[in-house]
Amino acid sequence: MKRPHIICHMMSTVDGKILSANWKDENLTNTYAGYFEKYHETFTSQAWMCGRITMERDFSGGVQPAPQAPPQPIPRQPFIGNKDATSFAIAVDAHGKLGWDSNETGGDHIIEVLTEQVSDDYLYYLQQKKISYLFGGEKELDFARVVEQLADLFPIETLMLEGGGHLNGSLLNAGLIDELSLLLLPMADGTPNSPTTFEVSDYLTKGPATRLHLTQVQQLDNDVVWLKYRFNH
Repeated sequence: MKRPHIICHMMSTVDGKILSANWKDENLTNTYAGYFEKYHETFTSQAWMCGRITMERDFSGGVQPAPQAPPQPIPRQPFIGNKDATSFAIAVDAHGKLGWDSNETGGDHIIEVLTEQVSDDYLYYLQQKKISYLFGGEKELDFARVVEQLADLFPIETLMLEGGGHLNGSLLNAGLIDELSLLLLPMADGTPNSPTTFEVSDYLTKGPATRLHLTQVQQLDNDVVWLKYRFNH
């Protein structure tokens, strides 16, 4: 299967928690977010991928979609909104809930990953915005199918997977991650039922634990440790 090389790039507390809202220290959170972006830039990639909640919270600005009825039914086929784009922000939005001001975020062309259950109205909305989209399955997302389409339809050779936990867990469970870049933060969170780096959803048949091989350890400022692993497939 042709697919991008996938690097999961995350930051977490020592107990694996990834939700910064629990940390209650805005300055520290901003410092760590700066580290996250800085070390993201050390990788050569053409795309990054987040789940709907992360996109809505951090990138779409909470814009609500304004679907309109299309003049005719829309087939469930991929749509490319900008054939000249060379960098991409991939939004995993199975039910078509995200709204956008334009077809870019941070200069990266938006690709929506949807299921075929999404309404024609929402697809027409994306087409009017010139936002690309593809379908990962009829009712549930098959991420092997998703990443294969990303490689076929767009010039994406390396993809940065950047959460949330359930998105990471889905690709982990499907054996699609090649490397892990983890910024380990000097914090113990302890919040119950808070997302961790990898969360395999209940509806999935969970595979065995995945073995990783440590390739780099680097101590950074502010007691942060950068760990890099490759996956054993």
